[in-house]
Amino acid sequence: MKYLIKDTTPEERQIIVEKALAISLADAKVPSKEALELVYEYIDGKKELEEIQKEIIEKYKKGEE
Repeated sequence: MKYLIKDTTPEERQIIVEKALAISLADAKVPSKEALELVYEYIDGKKELEEIQKEIIEKYKKGEE
């Protein structure tokens, strides 16, 4: 399955996010409100997953949660 915005519909992106969150919740804490807001930018077609991943990693490197 392709994950780029140009290759998916908002509905498909929603499903991708739901599956990823379900997997992450099985072994980790709930994502921060800020992280979830970034994920919605993917669903809305504003940012690619790669961009969001980089932003989240950078925030955690700085010690923000």
